[in-house]
Amino acid sequence: MSQTPLPYRAHNHRACVDQALADAHRICNDAHARLTPTRERVLELIWQSHKPLGAYDLLGALAQEGQNAAPPTVYRALDFLQQHGLVHRIASLNAFVGCAHAGHRHTGFFLICRACRNVLELSAPQVAAAVDKAAQEEGFAAEDTTLEIAGLCPACQRESDHD
Repeated sequence: MSQTPLPYRAHNHRACVDQALADAHRICNDAHARLTPTRERVLELIWQSHKPLGAYDLLGALAQEGQNAAPPTVYRALDFLQQHGLVHRIASLNAFVGCAHAGHRHTGFFLICRACRNVLELSAPQVAAAVDKAAQEEGFAAEDTTLEIAGLCPACQRESDHD
């Protein structure tokens, strides 16, 4: 079993946040895009756990910090972060998670635990290639692919075994 940081395995979570912020600064600098304090804070809030956050979760967190952010501010920040490949939208949950492969073009594959709500982004180039090939065989030009897989993470499986 790999020892990469996983949502359900103990790891230095601060390192996840720090790496995400460093990636964001590099990507935005390279793109000559402005990573405003609000955009940066929204990204940091998203990375503070591996659970997807909705726009109103983020709005509530900003309000608790004393920021007077309106919904359009949060939606604009999320749009910016998505455009620069720093977050992914999990459509089935209408929520956002940090991109584990920021700065690299890739297809989003997500394992979503229906019990603890943690999300793991997979890197599966062979699956992406198979999906692209199947689409091409149908004459379809795929532009964006996201695959969301619901189930139970190892920790929640162990918990359910004890119930």
